[in-house]
Amino acid sequence: MNPMRFLDWVSYLLLFAGALNLGIWGIFEVDVIAQVFGGSTALLSKIVYVLIGLSALYEIGAWRAIRHRFCEMAA
Repeated sequence: MNPMRFLDWVSYLLLFAGALNLGIWGIFEVDVIAQVFGGSTALLSKIVYVLIGLSALYEIGAWRAIRHRFCEMAA
């Protein structure tokens, strides 16, 4: 597997988890990531939050290349 494709999928999964977490927090005021990783100030929670933020920056910076690679895969 191409390392960039792997990074693309990991980034998508992190963004999906972050979006779901924000949606659940918005509706129910429950921070799932904080509950799973030991609280919002726990080191693991902060690492996950930072990884989600880095994934967003990665996607912003690489969206054209990613779209091109996935279009090639579909063809």
